[in-house]
Amino acid sequence: MTTHTHTRGGGGHGHGHGHDHGHDHHHHGHGHSHPPAPRRGGLAEERRKDRRRLIFALVLTATIALAEAVGGWLTHSLALMSDAGHMLTDVSALALSLVALWFAEKPADVKKTYGYYRMEILSALLNGVLLLGITAFILYEAWERFQTPRPVDLGPMAVVAGVGLVANLGALGFLHQTHSMNVRGAFLHVLGDTLSSVGVLIGAGIMALTGWFVVDAVISAVISVVIVVGAVRLVRDAVDVLMEAVPAHVDMPQVRELLLRVPGVTAVHDLHVWTISSGVYALSAHLVVLDPMVCNNDEILSAVKHDLFDRFGIDHTTIQIESETYAHLGEVH
Repeated sequence: MTTHTHTRGGGGHGHGHGHDHGHDHHHHGHGHSHPPAPRRGGLAEERRKDRRRLIFALVLTATIALAEAVGGWLTHSLALMSDAGHMLTDVSALALSLVALWFAEKPADVKKTYGYYRMEILSALLNGVLLLGITAFILYEAWERFQTPRPVDLGPMAVVAGVGLVANLGALGFLHQTHSMNVRGAFLHVLGDTLSSVGVLIGAGIMALTGWFVVDAVISAVISVVIVVGAVRLVRDAVDVLMEAVPAHVDMPQVRELLLRVPGVTAVHDLHVWTISSGVYALSAHLVVLDPMVCNNDEILSAVKHDLFDRFGIDHTTIQIESETYAHLGEVH
């Protein structure tokens, strides 16, 4: 007797039907169970908060970008114009993050059984690549200015940069309290804007005291390095999700040990753990038992699911229970 139990829970899944087929002493059951209500409600509420955070940051960033563009044009400040261009790119990135979050909330269907969660990861990947492109441009401009320093109208530049700094700090305060990879990408964009504003202010002070306009290029290069570190980490995490790598917080030997500790389980194979989207983790495994006809499979499944959720936060599980004599057909699992 072989029992297959597929458990898919978590926020965002709008399908909850189950069906059982029994024939030739073979039971194959598909059931959809959900994690505890606080978890599901908490995830949905967190996504609503993420949406509000992104909308606030988008409006604020667009306003400051417009102010810096106008200020740069009126004061003939290339630094402000460049920063305005940087922030306009961030506006598009924030808008993309909002669209991805909206897609992620769409219910699953027969074609996309996990829904649109991965849109969040694709958005994070695109944001990371966009950040790398922005910093490459900034580094090129910094090199140009290092070779040929340009005079800057310091007073108006400092005023506009100060206003931008205050606004960006407000946006960072809204965006930093999240585990969403998508919002992390938006956070990094706004962080880049904040560092740019700080750099502009520091540079304005140094240039006002010394007249060394080359400082502008040096500070821009330092800011770029900081942004690159965050962008590379974001791209790496997004690629890991798309490659279905084991989540960073999950220790596979500990997962295997947890499964083997369940009474009745003698072996574990075909064990896989991956990330569907930020905070949504999945596992599939084959559990070998001495005699599926004698073992209480429901108790085994219940124990496994609760332990996996409590220990690792894994709430999407697909567990196949099989006997020691069950033979796989070639590469079919």
